[in-house]
Amino acid sequence: MSQTSPTPEENMPFVHYAERIRAAAARNPSLEVIKCEGETRTWAEFLPRTNMVANMLASRGLGRGDMVAVLAKSSIEYLEVFLGALQAGLCIVPLSGMASSEQLEVMVRDSGSKLVFASQSTRDLIEPFRGRVEGVAEDGYVAFDFAGDGWTAYEDLIKGASTDHLYVDVQETDPFNLIYSSGTTGVPKGIEQSQKMRSQHILRFEALGIREGAVTLVSTAMYSNTTLVALLPTLALGGRIIVMPKFDTEKFLEIAAAEKVTHAMLVPVQYQRILAHPDFDKYDLSSFEVKLSTSAPLREGVKRDIITRWPGKMIEIYGLTEGGIGTALSCTEFPDKLASVGKPGEGVELRIINEAGEQLAQGEIGEIVGRSDAMMTGYHGRQDLTEAMIWRSPEGKVFYKSGDMGRFDKDGFLFLLDRKKDMIISGGFNIYAADIEAELAQHGDVADVAVIGIPSEEWGETPLALVVPKDGSGLTEAGLTEWVNGRLGKTQRISGVEFRDNLPRSTIGKVMKRELRLPYWEAANAS
Repeated sequence: MSQTSPTPEENMPFVHYAERIRAAAARNPSLEVIKCEGETRTWAEFLPRTNMVANMLASRGLGRGDMVAVLAKSSIEYLEVFLGALQAGLCIVPLSGMASSEQLEVMVRDSGSKLVFASQSTRDLIEPFRGRVEGVAEDGYVAFDFAGDGWTAYEDLIKGASTDHLYVDVQETDPFNLIYSSGTTGVPKGIEQSQKMRSQHILRFEALGIREGAVTLVSTAMYSNTTLVALLPTLALGGRIIVMPKFDTEKFLEIAAAEKVTHAMLVPVQYQRILAHPDFDKYDLSSFEVKLSTSAPLREGVKRDIITRWPGKMIEIYGLTEGGIGTALSCTEFPDKLASVGKPGEGVELRIINEAGEQLAQGEIGEIVGRSDAMMTGYHGRQDLTEAMIWRSPEGKVFYKSGDMGRFDKDGFLFLLDRKKDMIISGGFNIYAADIEAELAQHGDVADVAVIGIPSEEWGETPLALVVPKDGSGLTEAGLTEWVNGRLGKTQRISGVEFRDNLPRSTIGKVMKRELRLPYWEAANAS
């Protein structure tokens, strides 16, 4: 079965993101376009600073296709670098502070970034490899909010640069940003998104009501595609953004009420925490027009609670950072379909296939594949991985594989059922069980291991390691938990270890993880 939604306006001329920003600033130069921790910037104040970044980069010989990395807390300066680099035709590499230092070194090296920007909160992650990544200049490690040997102060770097606009002939196929997946083994996958892909995101969010006058509250990290798909269109379409460097339930509610926020993109665990706040119903949230959720499935009961208690539309989005696949469920419009993730978005074509790559009929369960006008260029420098992501239809169309299992109902709504690749989504972050298993397997006293996702009130789900210890090892569950968590990135850390005598396996030797997960989820659903 194939499900397709109409394509947005065809043959829309490509507009470089920097041109959209210049136009928005020209229309309303006095608008306080950004607010972060009490600091505000009007377009008249903010745009010249982005111009300084662009001209500084150009003066260093950087231009179309070159990359700069940012590993920092969300801030106005972060946005200056992001938009300035785009104006100069560069590609931004936003890095996660939840990754380990070893992972980050691999990402900086793999991307070929020429500069690395950091804040005090992320400095310790960079120090172990600062100065040893080829291609990053001696003065190429830039500090936003601290001073230190071997670091160039951000203000010193841009001092004296021109505040004039820099015009670069950027093409729609040029890279816009490079977002890395997590991983502790091998080279993490760099997802390269093009200028065209981001332009399509702007058109789609314009259809969701983001426009001049919109106020978007940003409370997830700027390295996440979840954040960027809402933040970037808001700026480009003339709205305001309120930035929370760190999410806090009460502060979110206070800001939303005081600033008359109209839009927010959140992950499921944030919705759960906000709705559970004892004073939630006392806050005036009547200004909300649209709330969005993505990154992990939003439980049906939470969706119902949102549409009952929180004004404005509620839309759940299912998709991939790689693009191609995308659905939207208007919870307020289809309250009888809350167990689904909706229908294909504009210009999206979805199909369900079996292990043999054959298309399945409506109602049958298989892997979800999709294509659209917003798809990544590919995995950076990894054509082999890009090709492995592709399913080609009998007509020769290129679809991306999701790794998720699902089915369509008779009305064309998509229902997610299981994750084909045992991916665990905790607090909106993707965690791959195979990476944690590989670390645990390196311990000399571990005979066998499987990592599964179990329910978590705080994070939605959390990784748990089921370990078969070697005879006479003397291992303790607490000791092994501490050992492996010291080797993992923050988001990958396990909630605990449980010892088992053996792990259930199929006749071909595969660990039957569905069987392992079932008791935990049955208990959670029964409570």
